[in-house]
Amino acid sequence: MPSVRIPPTSRGSHRPSDPAAAGRDSTRSNRTSVAVLAAVAAFTVVVAVVVVRSLDSATLGRAWSSMAERPLAVVGVVAVYAVAFVLRAAVWQRMVPRLGLGQALAAIHLALAGNHVLPLRLGEPLRVLSVSRRTDVDPATAGATTVLLRGLDLVALVGLALAASGGLMWQVARGGTVAAVVVAVAVTVVGGWWVHRRRHDDPGVRPPGPVSLVAIVVAWGCEAVVIHQAAAWAGVDLSVAAALTATVVAVAAQVAAIAPGGFGTYEAAGTVTLVALGVAPGPALAIVVVAHGVKTVYALVAGAVALVVPAPGPLGHWRLPAALPQRPAAVAAAGPVVLFLPAHDEEATVARVVGRCPDRVGDHDVVCVVVDDGSRDRTAERALAAGAQVLRLPDNRGLGAAVRHGLARARDLDAVAVAFCDADGEYDPAELSTLVLPVLAGEVDYLVGSRFEGRIDRMLPHRRIGNNVLTAWTAWTTRLPVSDGQSGYRVLSPAAADAAVIAHDFNYAQVLTLDLVARGFRYGERPISYRFRREGESFVRLGTYLRHVLPTVRRVVNQHS
Repeated sequence: MPSVRIPPTSRGSHRPSDPAAAGRDSTRSNRTSVAVLAAVAAFTVVVAVVVVRSLDSATLGRAWSSMAERPLAVVGVVAVYAVAFVLRAAVWQRMVPRLGLGQALAAIHLALAGNHVLPLRLGEPLRVLSVSRRTDVDPATAGATTVLLRGLDLVALVGLALAASGGLMWQVARGGTVAAVVVAVAVTVVGGWWVHRRRHDDPGVRPPGPVSLVAIVVAWGCEAVVIHQAAAWAGVDLSVAAALTATVVAVAAQVAAIAPGGFGTYEAAGTVTLVALGVAPGPALAIVVVAHGVKTVYALVAGAVALVVPAPGPLGHWRLPAALPQRPAAVAAAGPVVLFLPAHDEEATVARVVGRCPDRVGDHDVVCVVVDDGSRDRTAERALAAGAQVLRLPDNRGLGAAVRHGLARARDLDAVAVAFCDADGEYDPAELSTLVLPVLAGEVDYLVGSRFEGRIDRMLPHRRIGNNVLTAWTAWTTRLPVSDGQSGYRVLSPAAADAAVIAHDFNYAQVLTLDLVARGFRYGERPISYRFRREGESFVRLGTYLRHVLPTVRRVVNQHS
């Protein structure tokens, strides 16, 4: 029998020239991260202690009692606050018309929630990530428009603060005001330049017009309603101008926020502003705490909703669509049945497995091919001696790569059906007819041998649990009654074998099923027997498996959604 060698592939490698230096750099980076997080945590604790000790408990209690007595008022304030984000989402959509309003709003809410649970304003990138993952807007366009809109937000903030405070902001914090103006203008200029550049590559992007600028200003007015109503709940008569001033100063201060949600920064800036406007310190702090509490609850709830609504979520689709294309049934013509066995260092079992391969299935000859995945032992020699054809890969590329090469070899042989199973003796080639005949009859295009519907001689408990969990996940993802998503014994029709895409080299189990089902190939199962391998060692490790498989599954599902 012939032995075919596959030439080696060129693989780029990126290895540090000095591993010890790389390790030291990594250690320093980890220490820096820990130090920053520890500093943020310490700052948050200190601020929390200061805020709690400074609170006017009587005013705070009065505010919470008023809120409890008038829940509809709370709902109304939250609704007005939500309008601010709807306006911002609408402005974003006007700049990028193909961006849906729902996805724009979800991205803004994710960033808002992220800023409330992460320090140092680290939630901001979630806005770009959400849009680039959930829509066809590329990251550069999402990033450019986000920077410009945030710059315009800052310009509006500073302008409103100066106008609403009647010059008080300039008198109290002249240096801070100048810095805020410089930052706002700089961010706007950078964002405007970036958007201008993006319009050459993405003609669908539009600059913001006067309507957008008005909407941004109105949005900040909607936010001011929260502090205005918080003051009313606390029994403090606060003018609209004062509420607007406190809002924009407190929010502007959060640009330099350290703790999650700007906790401490928001309270300090808002309280100082209210005190400068004539409110006593204790009630001023209570007002700001109540307003910040309402905003925080809204951010967390809206952010949680934005994770799933609208679909797809930030990570994309995880299930195939309910409606899939239909393919006509195909009846087998002439040609051999090809059974290929992926093998890596299986010299102890490969000859026995090849020997159990039947000579014929129905009216068709059976050709047995061993795909030697860079074995370091005598796997190839023993397979040849047992009567198999051997396809040799020069290095160990992974089970997925071996299956890909086996499918290609079967196509070259004009196979009437393509089957494969492991060469380690866990599956029995003598049961080939059971799996192949439904495919030859045109009943299914892709058939999996189910161990859990058949007979299991032995399976380690942790592997049984892992198989059941992954099978349930595959069934949920495909919307099919899959009973064994990990089986290594499968049969494909010629059309399915020709269309099959193995999306990564590591493995094939979920991605092959998802790809073929999504393309409209009919899925089926038949019971098979299974015995745990008695020689050699399985390559499967749950952590490594999930690390390789999960991202690929998401990518395959999104290709077909």
